[in-house]
Amino acid sequence: MRIRLHYYLLPLVVMLLLAGCNSAPSTLKDFTSDGCSLFPDRSLITNKDWCDCCLEHDIAYWQGGTEAQRLKADRSLRDCVLTTTGDSVLAEAMYQGVRFGGSPWFYNWYRWGYGWGYERKYQALTLEEQRLVSDKLVEYFKESANKPSPCD
Repeated sequence: MRIRLHYYLLPLVVMLLLAGCNSAPSTLKDFTSDGCSLFPDRSLITNKDWCDCCLEHDIAYWQGGTEAQRLKADRSLRDCVLTTTGDSVLAEAMYQGVRFGGSPWFYNWYRWGYGWGYERKYQALTLEEQRLVSDKLVEYFKESANKPSPCD
């Protein structure tokens, strides 16, 4: 009886393993942004507003990519906030926050590569995936012309 059970289990295990080896790219969700996730979008005291920096950062995080691309996106956020506000403490605090909290290893909505499934982690985009990213961004900005921005 035991030998027969192995005859049935082995093909089942092989089929399950092969099902996970799909070479097609995983689905990219539509782009979304909530501005500066878990951080204010602008100063409540002054007229300083850095939300557009966060929107650009969200585009990079949504599409994901390599670890070097994430570092570049985080540095760009820091530089944008510094240029926009002139506040080096704010810029550095935001930079440290995204470096710590934006890892693709965290299961949250604002992680690196949040447009893809959790399994993606750090992975360069193929040409097909880059075209998909571009198409989805064109669609987002076309539709967002009639809707308020997350920075409004």
